[in-house]
Amino acid sequence: MPKILIISDSHGWRTELLNVLERHRKEVDYIVHCGDSELEIDAKELKGVIVVRGNCDWGSEFPEDVTLNISEQMTLYATHGHHYNVKMTSVPLSYRAEEVGAQIVCFGHSHIATTFMENGVVYINPGSIRLPRNRKEQTYCMCTIENNNQVDVTFYSIEGKIVEDLSRNNWQ
Repeated sequence: MPKILIISDSHGWRTELLNVLERHRKEVDYIVHCGDSELEIDAKELKGVIVVRGNCDWGSEFPEDVTLNISEQMTLYATHGHHYNVKMTSVPLSYRAEEVGAQIVCFGHSHIATTFMENGVVYINPGSIRLPRNRKEQTYCMCTIENNNQVDVTFYSIEGKIVEDLSRNNWQ
């Protein structure tokens, strides 16, 4: 039952990012940062974190995207999203998901916390812990994959409280 902590758009915050990561580090299998950390690749805050490069990560050595085989049946694709026009549409990102065979796609860039399913793929934008858009909560999320490949996505405020109206369960 893999569990993934997903965070994005922390924009230079170190203490707040570390607080979130330390809160959950022992209960997750993977931690994914979807870009715009604005931190250096060897920052202590990012130790053990899979990080992709965002549009504000100038000159960074982070990869543009990452594909992870979470299980035999589950592949996760992570990108920041700025190369896929995610502020306007999910279509280019959906093409990329199909290219890499992803069942879960994690992205940031828009700072809008959301999750949705399209063509059998679960899309997750954890929002931003620093500069949220469209709502007041500064958010991140947790994705849990059950044994039957059911995907649960739970959003949290930066304080660690569940944001019920964003969370979704039982996707297959």
